[in-house]
Amino acid sequence: MCELFCLSSRVPTPATFSLHAFAQRGGYGGHTVDGWGLALYDGRDVRLCKEPEPAGDSAWLAFIEARRLPSRLVLSHIRRATKGGISLANTQPFARELGGRMHVFAHNGRLDAIERRHAGGWQRFQPLGETDSEIAFCLLLERLSPLWRDGTAPPLEARLAVVTRFAAEMRELGPANFLYADGEVLFAHGHRRIQADGAIAPPGLWRLHRECAPDADALAMPGLVIDAGPQPQEITLLASVPLTGEEWRPLDEGEVIVVEAGRLHRGFG
Repeated sequence: MCELFCLSSRVPTPATFSLHAFAQRGGYGGHTVDGWGLALYDGRDVRLCKEPEPAGDSAWLAFIEARRLPSRLVLSHIRRATKGGISLANTQPFARELGGRMHVFAHNGRLDAIERRHAGGWQRFQPLGETDSEIAFCLLLERLSPLWRDGTAPPLEARLAVVTRFAAEMRELGPANFLYADGEVLFAHGHRRIQADGAIAPPGLWRLHRECAPDADALAMPGLVIDAGPQPQEITLLASVPLTGEEWRPLDEGEVIVVEAGRLHRGFG
């Protein structure tokens, strides 16, 4: 299966955080070797960088780390192809405009028969590639689009209701872990994934929350590089597997959480 990673922070942080450690999971010595992608939000827009090649040996990824671009919300995906060829169009994350802002989606799992079960369920949003993940994203945006008609952000409760119903439908098709961001908040859904013993079981995603003082030692994590700034920092990390030795919390099977500016929304997971 593929690997997901997300960082949400209160204060923009340069995108060197854990890309190196995360990218090694997609190196030639591992199993996920078919592509990588990285989406860094900048206001309502997003810098989307991806290539259908192993992340562990990517010179482009090294260049991005060297640029040290700050962002409050970053999504990353490393691919092991299960459906669709190894191509740029099939490489995640996927991004589309809706309501005057960029929406980004990354999925880990396999959604069998999604084309047949949901045929005709997407009209405005058309897939560029052949993956079940991109079809799922198009379906989600079709269902969200009525909420974004006037260009303003709809109530969070309305967005969450659509995402929660969508997640339940996707779970019927197979492992449906995903990260979805609308330029304001992040929605994360944990389901099932291939575990170390080969079983397909929960958890599908793990979460870590940190509140950090403005000093380098407070932000030091094994395998992670998060620059210390002049202000106290609050961050939430999400990943397919824990990336450090800290106490990561597994998402329950079928759990949907909402994260904004490094903090979990109260009452939403």
